[in-house]
Amino acid sequence: MAAISNDWQKPLSEEFKKPYYRKLYETVKQEYTTHTVFPPSQDIFNAFALTPLSEVKVLILGQDPYHEPGQAHGLSFSVKPGIEIPPSLVNIYKELHDDLGCYIPNNGFLEKWARQGVMLLNTVLTVRNHQANSHKGIGWEEFTDAAIRVLNNQDRPIVYMLWGRPAQTKTDMLDNRKQLVLTAPHPSPLSAYKGFFGCRHFSKANEYLKNNGLAQIDWQIENI
Repeated sequence: MAAISNDWQKPLSEEFKKPYYRKLYETVKQEYTTHTVFPPSQDIFNAFALTPLSEVKVLILGQDPYHEPGQAHGLSFSVKPGIEIPPSLVNIYKELHDDLGCYIPNNGFLEKWARQGVMLLNTVLTVRNHQANSHKGIGWEEFTDAAIRVLNNQDRPIVYMLWGRPAQTKTDMLDNRKQLVLTAPHPSPLSAYKGFFGCRHFSKANEYLKNNGLAQIDWQIENI
């Protein structure tokens, strides 16, 4: 398992010493040895690596990684270039088009967002091949909750986009009055029409950032 080496390391260092994390580490190591697990082990902490703590402006919280070959690379909702755009991301792009006029690109590679301060974090960071939620409950939730608490404790504006009920269970952790919590149904085809479409989270986030003297996010993912 790759390590976290940037400014996330210090505030999370106590987590690495806790019994749950030692057990999680051994479980994940064993899973990679005995099963096909996604994302590749060196990509597990990409959400932390690509979006340092000091640069986080927005948190988009997913559930667990995509579970089909070639999809997951450590950023929630994102897939690598050349991989078919998953249905939830198709709907995110539709909302971006309606909200900000972004054209719908030919790829689902969201690294551009991560490098601008949009942390694309899943609550569970690994998954078995073809088995959604297969690593639920092994300890990742405790670790990513700790990361969310670190963000909540930052003395600066941050926007949280919580889509769907699992993400919205985190709202009780988010009580920083300098920060903005946005909620909506999940963008999956099963629920997007229940209020994700029309939520305008992207323009709301940019307006909030602008009002707090921060650079807005360029949400346009370009064609490859």
